[in-house]
Amino acid sequence: MSGLKTNAPVTWCPGCGNFEILNSMEAVLEDLMEEGFPLENIVILSGIGNHAKIVDYLKVNSFYTIHGRAIPVAQAVKLADREMKVICFVGDGDTFAEGLEHLIFAAKRNADITVVVHDNRTYGLATGQFTPTSQLDFRGSTMPYGAKENPFNPLELMLVSGATFIGRCYPVRKEHFRKLLKEAIMHKGFAFIDALQVCVTFNNLYMTYNENVKETEATEPGSFEEALRIIRSWDYRTSEGPIPIGKFFEVDRPSFEDGFKALVKGKEDRTGKLEAILESLK
Repeated sequence: MSGLKTNAPVTWCPGCGNFEILNSMEAVLEDLMEEGFPLENIVILSGIGNHAKIVDYLKVNSFYTIHGRAIPVAQAVKLADREMKVICFVGDGDTFAEGLEHLIFAAKRNADITVVVHDNRTYGLATGQFTPTSQLDFRGSTMPYGAKENPFNPLELMLVSGATFIGRCYPVRKEHFRKLLKEAIMHKGFAFIDALQVCVTFNNLYMTYNENVKETEATEPGSFEEALRIIRSWDYRTSEGPIPIGKFFEVDRPSFEDGFKALVKGKEDRTGKLEAILESLK
């Protein structure tokens, strides 16, 4: 390994699905570095939740945001510097509840960022509360008698919102996940990965996923209809399968940033513009 992990103590529960997401991100970063992509041109952002600790564990430019707000900050970073690869690690409660509007509009704009959702279908940091993707048989501190509302399928939402790269992974299938993650990061436009990241403490779905996940690649990655068929083939209301994982959709469209002039780099130029603005305010 390249030594990209920090010395921060890892506080996830033994068996947490976050461990493989962390290991896979490190492996993908190593690949990018070996291919000549500078590490300083990568920034990772997180929201609030157990997923967010990933920024503590990697020696990479990073930014903690508040709950549900990683995506607007990521868009600002990308607008400020087009050379940056901007990667958001968010949670299902974090981004499908508090931050849903930001997620939808980033997909609609085709912002050139990558969003990886640690979708354990519970608020793990909040000790097992119900989230927008919790299955109907889920019992937690806020739903002690079982969930009473249907979860939504986030991939279907992303498809109709305008995302240009959509996939689902099961990090336990690490080689499959790493390939998908690298493809998403290198995609120009809004890339979305729904990671079935198991919370072993509050919503342990390892057995169900191990038995039911199936690697599935779209035969025509640019086909909206095929992507929708694959995405809808798993009934998200249950925890049962078969559950397709893979890249379901990818198209090439202009990104949001293409509509703006790039900021001019250079300290002298920025200083001159700032002085002009300050002068105009006197």
